[in-house]
Parts: sequence; C-alpha cells; structure tokens
Amino acid sequence: MGKITENRPFVSWELMNSFMIDAFKGYGVPEDDAKICADVLLESDRRGIESHGCNRFKPIYIDRIKKGTLLPVTKMEILKETPTTIVMDAHDGMGMVASYHMMKKLIEKAKTCGMAGGAIRNSTHYGIAGYWTTMASSEGMIGITGTNARPSIAPTFGVENMLGTNPLTFSIPTDEEFPFCLDCATSIVQRGRIEYYAREGKDCPSGTVISEKGEALTDSEMILKALVDGTAALAPLGGIGEELAGYKGYGFATVVEILSAALSGGKFMKALSGVDENGKPKMYGLGHFFFVVDPEAFCGREEFKKTAGEICRALRASKKAPGHDRIYTAGEKEYEVWKFRKDKGVPVGEGVQKDIITIRNELGLDYNFPFE
Repeated sequence: MGKITENRPFVSWELMNSFMIDAFKGYGVPEDDAKICADVLLESDRRGIESHGCNRFKPIYIDRIKKGTLLPVTKMEILKETPTTIVMDAHDGMGMVASYHMMKKLIEKAKTCGMAGGAIRNSTHYGIAGYWTTMASSEGMIGITGTNARPSIAPTFGVENMLGTNPLTFSIPTDEEFPFCLDCATSIVQRGRIEYYAREGKDCPSGTVISEKGEALTDSEMILKALVDGTAALAPLGGIGEELAGYKGYGFATVVEILSAALSGGKFMKALSGVDENGKPKMYGLGHFFFVVDPEAFCGREEFKKTAGEICRALRASKKAPGHDRIYTAGEKEYEVWKFRKDKGVPVGEGVQKDIITIRNELGLDYNFPFE
C-alpha cells in the first residue's frame, strides 16, 4: 500500500460524529437511531471506503428523507421468528437501523444455536455491508451479508441494467488485530464509486460501464444519469462477455438478488429503481440477508481464529510478483487506513464540505469546521 498521504483537510471524528447525529435528528431521525446511522457512515471513512461514508451523507440519506423516499422513523416489524431465523419488514425506514437490530438479535441466536440467519424487506440503503459482518467478527463469529439495490449491472451478453451492485460480504475473525473482511460489489465498480468520481471531477475507468449500444463510457456525470434512465449498465466482476469470466460476477450478483428478495419476501430488480412508471420518486423497497456462524459450535473459536490467521499470514508471506514487495489479505488495507486516520480525523473534499455547510445552514446548527 505504501505510505499514506492526504492533502484534504481533516475534521475530527468527534466533531463529525456530533454534527451528523444532530443533522439526522434535525431531519426527524430519533437520537438513538441517528447515533447508529452516523457510526455506520463514519466507519466507511475509518476504513477508507469513501464511496459510502461522508460522501453519501447528504445525497443518499438526507436528500432522500427530504424527498420522502426514506422515512426518518424506522418502524420495524418482525414477520416471522424461530430460534435461528428472523424475517423483518423495515417499512421504508432507515436500513442501517433495521440492520443493526437484526444483527444484534442474530448474534445472540448464534451464541445459543451455533448459527442464525435473517432477512429484511422494504428497507433502504444500509451503508457498507462490512459494518454488519464486522459486528459478528468482533464477537468471534463469522458474519455474512448481502443486499440488492437499484438496477445497475447488465447480465452477461446483455446491455440492460437489471441487477444491483449487490455486495456479497464476509467478515472472518482471526488471531490478528483485524478480521479478514471481504466487502465488495459484484460489479467491477459500484455506483457509489462513480458518485465519488463525479464529485471529484474524475472519469470512470474505461471498460467498467457500457452504453445500451455496447460502447464503453467514462464520463462519470453522464454515467450516473444514464444509469438512472437505463441507457447504461455496469459490467459485472470479470468484465463484459465470457473471455474474462464476467459470468462469474453476474452469477454472484444474481445469488445476492435471489437471497435478498426471496428470503425476505421482498421486491427485486426493476422494482427497486426508486422511480415509478411516470418517472416520479417512490420507495426503494430493498432487501438484505444476514448470516452469523459461531465457530465455537465447530472446532472452537480460538482454534478457528488461529487457523484463519495462519492462512492469512501464509498468503502474505508467499512469493511476490516482480515490482511488488507486499501481498495483502482482505481487511488489511482498511486497517492501515484506520491507523493513519484515527488520530487525525476524517478527510473531507470540497464536495463534502459544501454538503456539510448546506445542511448546517438549513438546520441552523451551531458548528464551525476547520476547512472554513
């Protein structure tokens, strides 16, 4: 990864957390729920996953609350529950709040029964998937989750956006200071990353997005509009066609779509677009699934963590390619970003600075930031 450098101004974690909590409260989110939402967003920035952190605070959450496609008060309803399973309806409230309460319940069930699984329907964006799996790994357990999303990915040999970016995410506890955490979309690039590129005035890498005519697109602003009107689609992991095994990413995206919708009894694909037949905003109705596995019910937590750690260390110690002096395992780079940022704060670019000032002024909050 090399030496981490940063030219953007930092805002302390405490200041940003307090501001986000007060802002969520200002738009109707109850205080306890606001604390959950702020922590999920800031955890993205702690890990360096800026596509899902402060960059999305206003456009994905605050703006949707104001638009009426995200309800600030989350009225969770348990539709079905067994000793090892839960099905919940989030009733278009905060996906992060519903997911937090789901994971707390599943972790307790897994401690008793060895495994537990749950699904949520009629939900909204739940932040970085890795937050929920890390809740499990922090308890010495394996966490697995996935979520469907607005149609973005075209199936192999297709150009129409049908599937969401649909992350399939795992956190596995190890005997190291950080878990093995694989948190990534099933497309080459996710919509949130393109939003980040657009905010920073950067082009999207060529070959990751195709037009309805099969042409490569790179203009980030244009891509975001084209994804909404259905004239562009993201390529699945592996890329277009079969030559680089794009069908594998397409297959994994479909697995997530099925589990997110079918386990929860929820909506899927085109029904998740967020717009009705007249082009007007409507509720998203997303689905999420979660699984927690307690290694104590198998070989034991400590033995499991030791073996998982040995596997990761062996991978990092293996022979390096020419020009590379280091191999990483999933979650390691994020841990290094956290070590770099933990005493400095969250870096904020000009786009996020404008969002923060806009929200502060709208609500009349008494905050001053170091970038002013």
